[in-house]
Amino acid sequence: MAGEAFSEKRFDELELNNDIKRGVENCGFELMTPIQAAAIPALLTGRDVIGQAQTGTGKTAAFGLPLLQMVNPQDKNLQAIILCPTRELAMQVASEIRNFTTYMHDVKLLPIYGGQDIRKQIMGLK
Repeated sequence: MAGEAFSEKRFDELELNNDIKRGVENCGFELMTPIQAAAIPALLTGRDVIGQAQTGTGKTAAFGLPLLQMVNPQDKNLQAIILCPTRELAMQVASEIRNFTTYMHDVKLLPIYGGQDIRKQIMGLK
């Protein structure tokens, strides 16, 4: 992705389901950042992507929105895992992705991290 030219791309132009688009709009996002414009279309086609960008550039949306697009809300089985190196980042990622799921009522998110009652976390997974 390095060295690719950046032209403004809009979230509403992406092939995302309407509930995700509404969630993105609800967050006030209109234009994609360079990492989002490069990663999201590639991920939506099923390609593997490795991206690197500064803090605050929208990396969570860059991988989170395609992930949400691939989730089947009718399938109640675990469908995705996002690994984070710290509890704080896990909570931040879960919070941001939860914002995108405002209109996806059948999609559930559960951050799991150390320092919490493991039994409650296991029950949450069930």
